[in-house]
Amino acid sequence: MNQLKPKKRSKLRIKFGTLYYRFKRYLFWYFSNTSFAKVSDTQCTYLVKERRSPIYRKLKDTDMWLQENKRVNLEIAIPKINKVLIRPGETFSFWKLVGSVSKRKGYVDGMVLSHGKVITGIGGGMCQMTNMLYWIFIHSELTVTERYRHSYDVFPDSNRKVPFGSGATCLYNYRDIMVKNNSDVTYQLEVTIEDDYLVGKLFCEHQPIYTYQVYEKEHYFKHELWGAYTRHNLIHRYVIDRNEEIVDDEYVVENHALMMYAPFIEPPSSCE
Repeated sequence: MNQLKPKKRSKLRIKFGTLYYRFKRYLFWYFSNTSFAKVSDTQCTYLVKERRSPIYRKLKDTDMWLQENKRVNLEIAIPKINKVLIRPGETFSFWKLVGSVSKRKGYVDGMVLSHGKVITGIGGGMCQMTNMLYWIFIHSELTVTERYRHSYDVFPDSNRKVPFGSGATCLYNYRDIMVKNNSDVTYQLEVTIEDDYLVGKLFCEHQPIYTYQVYEKEHYFKHELWGAYTRHNLIHRYVIDRNEEIVDDEYVVENHALMMYAPFIEPPSSCE
């Protein structure tokens, strides 16, 4: 997996590359024929999938104030996507709804993962939102049309509730999570903060024909010739009908990540 080996790029190249991809995404938003989902007062009532994600995590060498700020950032972003209605033929775009994150809008410094390192950045914490959204979406018949895997596995597993690689990273505005509703029924997303949990719920206007059980396979670590460890797996899902019979086993995505810690070592108690 030589493509996982970090590449050094100049600050100038990164700056102009970012401007190029952002401009390209603006052109897509405003000049494509895509019909984007919008927030609506309409209420769908059948619960398809729910995910509760703790906002505060004890992470080694990470200040808790960053996670306090993450909560602030999430509270600003949530109203932009809460109650969004995804009608047949429409596409949900996280960044199209949320928009840019800036001090002017009230966003503050939060934890950001950049090239395998934990740094501070305005609006930090949005990845927790997109991780949760991706997990919810792959438990439905909505079609994921854009998702970016995390290139780095930064923290050791600790009380992991979902398979490795079942999240989605984000970066305004060209690393987005988008799903299209290719079905003939309407879906609605509800996102809230309850106590210390980020809560996401996906509703449908009536009970879908199928439910889904997501799992991983072919999970392994590899010691690369250039010295680093990498981590790999496949995400699949069982398709289950209303009789609770498995009718299909669908491939979802494959993941490859550069590990920022040594595998096969019991994580310390300070990294829970």
